[in-house]
Amino acid sequence: MTEDKKIFLDTSPIVYYLENNVVYHPKMKKFWKEYEECDYITSAVTVTEYLTYPYQQKNLKMINAFYAFVDGMDIEIKSIDRAIAERAAQIRAEYKFFKTMDSLQLATAYLSGCDLFLTNDKQLRQFREIRCITVEELE
Repeated sequence: MTEDKKIFLDTSPIVYYLENNVVYHPKMKKFWKEYEECDYITSAVTVTEYLTYPYQQKNLKMINAFYAFVDGMDIEIKSIDRAIAERAAQIRAEYKFFKTMDSLQLATAYLSGCDLFLTNDKQLRQFREIRCITVEELE
């Protein structure tokens, strides 16, 4: 069991799980069990990042699998609004090497009151306002 109640999912953990990544899928499968009582959040950025390739390939199966997963796991998808965009700008101003999309993800997590930000971008662990861990760090 975990003390985390609200978890933000960056795009990579979802990719690893849905695409059965050899290295990270088992870690994500264990993660879902360990954190099954938590609320999951992601943002519209994840939708864009994940679905770009399936749309390029015209792969309806992957698109439908993504939405079935999000719905099945009851993952809330947050829209990017003015407050999130402004907080992302503040994050980018403070963390000079963070990319816009990463800053939008972090801002969404922060303003949504998340306890944990799950990513696989080691650089994002520098963000001090939310505990950030990588899939690689999962046991």
